[in-house]
Amino acid sequence: MSNAYVTLKKGEGRALKAGGMWIFDNEIDTVMGSFENGDIVLVKDFDGYILGQGFINTKSKITVRMLTRKKDAVIDRDFILQRVANAWEYRKKVTDTSSCRLIFGEADFLPGIVVDKFGDVLVVESLALGIDRLKEMIVDCIREVLDKDHIEIRGVYERSDAKVRLNEGMERVKGFIGQPFDTRVPIEENGVRYIVDVENGQKTGFFLDQKYNRLAVQKLCAGASVLDCFTHTGSFALNAGVAGASHVLGVDASALAVEQARENADLNGLSDRVEFMCADVFELLPKLEKENKMFDVVILDPPAFTKSRNSVKNAVKGYREINLRGMKLVRPGGFLVTCSCSHFMTYELFTKTIHQAAANVHKRLRQVEFRTQAPDHPILWSADESYYLKFYIFQVCDEY
Repeated sequence: MSNAYVTLKKGEGRALKAGGMWIFDNEIDTVMGSFENGDIVLVKDFDGYILGQGFINTKSKITVRMLTRKKDAVIDRDFILQRVANAWEYRKKVTDTSSCRLIFGEADFLPGIVVDKFGDVLVVESLALGIDRLKEMIVDCIREVLDKDHIEIRGVYERSDAKVRLNEGMERVKGFIGQPFDTRVPIEENGVRYIVDVENGQKTGFFLDQKYNRLAVQKLCAGASVLDCFTHTGSFALNAGVAGASHVLGVDASALAVEQARENADLNGLSDRVEFMCADVFELLPKLEKENKMFDVVILDPPAFTKSRNSVKNAVKGYREINLRGMKLVRPGGFLVTCSCSHFMTYELFTKTIHQAAANVHKRLRQVEFRTQAPDHPILWSADESYYLKFYIFQVCDEY
């Protein structure tokens, strides 16, 4: 730890004191002492009361990311090892750990880093300067913790290529941590087999947060015709297929994703019933409507339409558009599965937007389920950024 300390302005730090993990630049009064960006500093309230320790980076609007509320904690390998062990013990209790998110940043009290486990491979996404300095130590601690359960990791790949690293004054990087290995990794989830491309896939290669939401969709799909929009590598479509859907059409704008989805369909022996199309969903849905196509189940799993507060209005338009188009393609009594993975599209706003879409197309919705992200992506109360996924299943009824 450096000898520097950050003092908050009077009246600031309300989110921090309520349990949050971030201190923004406009909350800070002074920074005293010598430090380098990425160092650990003490954090004090305006009156000198010590609030804990965190990483500092004056290049980032999130100037301090808290590591501990204890003023005398020593941030060393034993500290990191305990955090990793706690994260693993939690996941063994709440989820299938064959593939899971092993570290979820702030929600696991290791701010700014994500580690996904796909079988015997780890994928690391480091998004903050302070934690970036510790990423190899964190990986080493994960290996030690898993080794105690006789779980061997054959390789580690880094996917720290997100744009948000630029906000930290960091370059975007990707590549092996340690020895190279085959980056096409086989996994199985909910009885469905996939090849996860950890090098070229989106983010870490596969979206583990929807694991149990995909399972929830299976019960709707026996004998059904299914449209899966924004299918990525085919996960919802394939869950529909293994559940006995009569026909599934998966759609994505990425040619690479569609190619991988078709490969995954072959892997599961579903190519006769599950097909994929490379197309823009916003253009395809009106076209299907004009062709009078109808489906028993329509699934909408779009990418985040907004990654900042400034673009929320445009995002609302996008969510409303796809939901009203999707509802019009559901046979009366069929089901709409719809979700948002944007933190800034709050539960209240997402719910209101779906309600408006239903009113616009004169549909009545019966809520079957509301769900959120899988428990290996825990939601830390008072750290709002850890809650992002909203997932609804509705039965769609014509007005009567």
